[in-house]
Amino acid sequence: MDHLPIFLDVKDRKVLVAGGGTAAARKAEMALRAGARIELYSDALGDEFIDLKDHQRFTHHRRAVSAEDLEGCVLAYGAAEDETIDRHVHALAKAARVPVNVPDQISLCDFIAPAVLDRSPIVVGISSGGASPILARAIKARLETLIPASFGKLAGFVGGFRDVVAKRLPKSHDRLRFWERATEGTAADFLLAGNEAAAKAQLLKELNDASETAAGPPLGEVYLVGAGPGDPDLLTFRALRLMQRADVVLYDRLIGDEVMNLVRRDAQRIYVGKLPQQHTMPQEEISQMLARLAREGKRVLRLKGGDPFIFGRGGEEIEVLASEGIPFQVVPGITAASGCSSYGGIPLTHRDHAQACIFVTGHGKDGHVNLDWKTLLQPRQTVAIYMGLSSLPALMQEFISRGADPKLPAAVIENGTRPEQRVVTGTLDTLAQKIADAGFKAPAMIVIGTVVTLRDQLSWFNPEQQGAAASPTD
Repeated sequence: MDHLPIFLDVKDRKVLVAGGGTAAARKAEMALRAGARIELYSDALGDEFIDLKDHQRFTHHRRAVSAEDLEGCVLAYGAAEDETIDRHVHALAKAARVPVNVPDQISLCDFIAPAVLDRSPIVVGISSGGASPILARAIKARLETLIPASFGKLAGFVGGFRDVVAKRLPKSHDRLRFWERATEGTAADFLLAGNEAAAKAQLLKELNDASETAAGPPLGEVYLVGAGPGDPDLLTFRALRLMQRADVVLYDRLIGDEVMNLVRRDAQRIYVGKLPQQHTMPQEEISQMLARLAREGKRVLRLKGGDPFIFGRGGEEIEVLASEGIPFQVVPGITAASGCSSYGGIPLTHRDHAQACIFVTGHGKDGHVNLDWKTLLQPRQTVAIYMGLSSLPALMQEFISRGADPKLPAAVIENGTRPEQRVVTGTLDTLAQKIADAGFKAPAMIVIGTVVTLRDQLSWFNPEQQGAAASPTD
């Protein structure tokens, strides 16, 4: 994040604008809508000021900006679209310690003016940090079609009941639950349909019901959510909804910052990550913590990389919840084998290569791996190995000693689906050395089978185009 997103109160405060053209008009108009007093400096005004120049909070000065004009300003805009003038305004504002913005000159900006979606009192700002204003406007246009204009009316409606609700529901988590139901339920439907009287009656009824049940024991819930292999675009819609609803989140090292940034901002975050032979918190303690937090009335998000039921110990965690009567729900995620192989250009099945695919883990419960080698060594089959990077040399040798062809194609995908993804292909007898030379680290997926030969033809995901540093993939 290149800039801190804030919403500044400029009501009845002085905002300086230099310029009389389109850029200056847009800055003045936006600040006036927010309640500012505009002091504009320009020899003349363009046609864009026809609806602004007579505004009671708009003053036009037919001269250049001076240092004294910056006194008492909360913001300044150098929008003359003349480099000499705008740089002069920038210098004066910096000397006066007034935040300044010069449109299309990111190096002269203390703040960015975002594209704005106005559903007052709901306001959404979209910024590209100056990198691509056109893209920010395109995103705004898309949001215009997704967020009805009536949402502003809904926000104003519920805002009128905040004090009443605060008195009836003194506990913050009770208020949170109530407002979530109110803004997504029948009362909101009535209001959005234009029936404010029915909306008010419904909201008061729900408030009475909520105040009667608030005195009882809190009811929590656990969300066991699969976050996929890394790319946040692979999250499900349900995962995103629950990530925004949770009061507390337990997450591990496989959850990247891009995914964590989608969790509700004010949710408590607890790291319970694990490394091979180095567990931050024993599995039993994690399961008990989920139950304890839920008994406290919290909605607990257990966010797990990949799919929670495929080598994710999700079953172990909800066994404890089920035995203690804790409500829970499970949201599947794209498992690492599927996600990483897809982004690596290696189909797990193919009519000319493999009619079956088997998932195994290279990490046993007690540090020992006992694989069913007879099942693994079947023809026309793909083997996907999770958590096997640390034992890769032993695994490759074991395949060969059990009768597999040493020239059987194999691959390792490091950080699959992420911008830093790397892929190395080889054979059973060459892969371990190639991986050692490349310095691969977990997380990584191992794929064994003739489907690996399709990578040269089917590889589509280029991490360099995703903003990653250039690095060889094979």
